Amino acid sequence: MENPKILVVEDENSVALDIKNRLKKLGYTVAGTASTGENAIKKAEEITPELVLVDIVLKGEIDGIEVARYIHNNLDIPVVYLTAYADDELIERAKHTEPYGYILKPFQDKDLRSNIEIALYNKYIKYSN
Repeated sequence: MENPKILVVEDENSVALDIKNRLKKLGYTVAGTASTGENAIKKAEEITPELVLVDIVLKGEIDGIEVARYIHNNLDIPVVYLTAYADDELIERAKHTEPYGYILKPFQDKDLRSNIEIALYNKYIKYSN
């Protein structure tokens, strides 16, 4: 898949910009960014990216886990969590959204790339042959 479109859901502007720059450097197309769960769902419906990177803690009424649940259930777009949080309760909630990956911040570019590539492979290539 050439230049897949990725939606970045991150409520800290400087972190979102860093992720966006890293993705571009790795050869991905950043289809958009969102800082709230509500905006993330709206953008995912409008853009229909190939993948969504979502932080768990977001501004607004809807957290990243609820965003992932909605996207999984309604849009069938793979979600990879990109978060600083890994406590047992969050992981338990997150795994029920059937994410394609879970990356802990701070992260290396190779961690980002490998999770994205495996998610895209599992969603779009593995079963299409």
